[in-house]
Amino acid sequence: MTTTQPLTLITGANRGMGFELAKELGAKGQRILLGARDPEKGAAAVSQLEHDGIDASLIELDVTNSQSVENAAEMITKTFGYLDILINNAGAVFDAFQQPSVVNPDQLRQDFELNYFGVVNMCQAFLPLLKAAPKAKVINISSMMGSITSALDPETNVYRAVAVGYQSAKAAVNMYTVQLAKEMTRDNLPITVNAIDPGMVATEFGGATPEQAQAMGARPIPEGVARTIELATDPDDTSNATFTNTDGVVAW
Repeated sequence: MTTTQPLTLITGANRGMGFELAKELGAKGQRILLGARDPEKGAAAVSQLEHDGIDASLIELDVTNSQSVENAAEMITKTFGYLDILINNAGAVFDAFQQPSVVNPDQLRQDFELNYFGVVNMCQAFLPLLKAAPKAKVINISSMMGSITSALDPETNVYRAVAVGYQSAKAAVNMYTVQLAKEMTRDNLPITVNAIDPGMVATEFGGATPEQAQAMGARPIPEGVARTIELATDPDDTSNATFTNTDGVVAW
């Protein structure tokens, strides 16, 4: 990772947690590449960051579209030639509250296309840029909803949750995180790969308003991104193949 001004790409960054990550990391001196599927919304977000004195650029990026991902990687390669931090933040739930016996298979596929294959697409396309940095970090925004341990524990909120497609996709992200981290270690590459659980955060995620989410116990957005900020701003943190939140280690 560069020591002067780390270059950080955040997917799904025009609103919610992604935008908060862009704002906080930018305020800490990182150069932000704001990934957004909608160029108009992305440009508005970049304008707001620039107004706050943050060095930010728009990257038009749909993580479910391989051509879009390739175009973004080519543009960053031509402009910068490297990438210090990749934060795979883009995500959504499509099958909330549907029981496994009747869940819509098309919505299951949507869950996986965005939440799992989107992460795989990004990691594979941007690995050459991460290798070009002195050292680099991949941070996958996962969820305790994908924890099989928590899903079997009656004392957790996850035990009562039903979003089998989303939960399965996040469990798959956790395994991909572990396997990619192990590959980087085997290849003696200075690239760490970790998963973060932000918890339930008061955003528009799942179709609720931030106010509705907060009424259900969701935490403020700055609290949800705190662990990611901590990991992304510590150049000496060599954590690898971990799944954590602000309370510590999350069970797989």
